[in-house]
Amino acid sequence: MQTSARPHLRSSKGRWILVSFGLFVLAALWWAFRPEKLWTSRKVRESAPFGSSGDPQLILTGRFESKALQTNGRASIYKEPGGREYLHLNDFGTGSVPDVHILLARSDEPKMTRGGLQGDVDHIDLGPLKDDQSDQRYDLPAAIDLGKYHVAVIYSEQSHAVVGSAQLEAF
Repeated sequence: MQTSARPHLRSSKGRWILVSFGLFVLAALWWAFRPEKLWTSRKVRESAPFGSSGDPQLILTGRFESKALQTNGRASIYKEPGGREYLHLNDFGTGSVPDVHILLARSDEPKMTRGGLQGDVDHIDLGPLKDDQSDQRYDLPAAIDLGKYHVAVIYSEQSHAVVGSAQLEAF
């Protein structure tokens, strides 16, 4: 009695087709969702004001200290001649993590620890970080009390970790 090799070939061919189709589906899903873009840096270059008397005045400034990730640079708050204030990050750099925001918080906040924010912390969210390696600007709300909020915090909402912070002091 002879055994045929055909069922074995069909089975192997079927597996080959299934594997090829699976690889095609994985490649299509990767292309559609691009998961590596969660950690890809965007370059933003917003220059600091310098020069004439009509330029913004520096009010508060401080250097970033690393917390959960290596973070460096300077955070400064400027006041424009019209009264509008903004936070400027200069020579800024930090590690790439998803869902990072820039906050202004109180330095005496008891719920702010070295590694994260515990519970409800009195802060103002200035929005998502524009870039993890460049100079950038964030407008401040009109009614902010800079005597109360004088710590710039880089905060990962996904991991609930303080990436870095800068104690802002009068210039």
